[in-house]
Amino acid sequence: MRVVLFGGTTEGRQLARELGALPLTLQVSVATPLGKEELAGLEQVEILTGRLGAEEMAELLQGAGLCIDATHPYAVEVSGNIRLACEKAGIPLRRLVRPQAAGEEALTVDSCAQAARLLAAEEGNILLTTGAKELSAFAGVEKTRLYARVLPTAASIAACEALGLAHRNIIAMEGPFTRRMNEAMLEQYHIRWMVTKDGGAPGGMEEKLAAARAMGVRVVLVRRPREQTDGVDSIPALVEEVRKMLEEEGK
Repeated sequence: MRVVLFGGTTEGRQLARELGALPLTLQVSVATPLGKEELAGLEQVEILTGRLGAEEMAELLQGAGLCIDATHPYAVEVSGNIRLACEKAGIPLRRLVRPQAAGEEALTVDSCAQAARLLAAEEGNILLTTGAKELSAFAGVEKTRLYARVLPTAASIAACEALGLAHRNIIAMEGPFTRRMNEAMLEQYHIRWMVTKDGGAPGGMEEKLAAARAMGVRVVLVRRPREQTDGVDSIPALVEEVRKMLEEEGK
């Protein structure tokens, strides 16, 4: 059986390692070279790099026995394309969903644009941990207040520069980060507000919240989009499901 796995996420990499040990053909599709780099060493896995549209996904899925969507919980467009591609190719789809974190103390908003409007009227430095793609939403906020924590890639740095951030306001590092590391950053840059998405445990969400509480920093949480596909929130459960499919195929 051939399985196609979409996702360069933490849980996607873990799932790839688990599935790679099974007697199947596994192809893992990641969007960026960084995603490929994180999967280095998995010799039994074919890694495909590059962003795909729905048509290209459907072509890739032809003849596969299963598609797994392990993309980021906020990657709505990508998940939608995967769903459409599976429908077109007639391939069963499983969605690996991250459990949500408990962020009751956070101010919850529906989008980064809403977060930006809220913070434009407040005072104090802001740490943006929502990713480079969301930076343009904060164009109306005073740039000297903004500190962007982004992946250490040329595209991420370019997005920060396009927003008009000084290079001293760019924190180019790959997480997830420990509570102590988060606390050090909040202290170093005199942060009063932190904007984040609910990345769950794989995204270091609990460590972010704990650091913010310890440092007296207010958290603005961008609410997760509603899942359009029933999901599985356990890697072992999904691996067991694939194992049973292999057993049925071998009968």
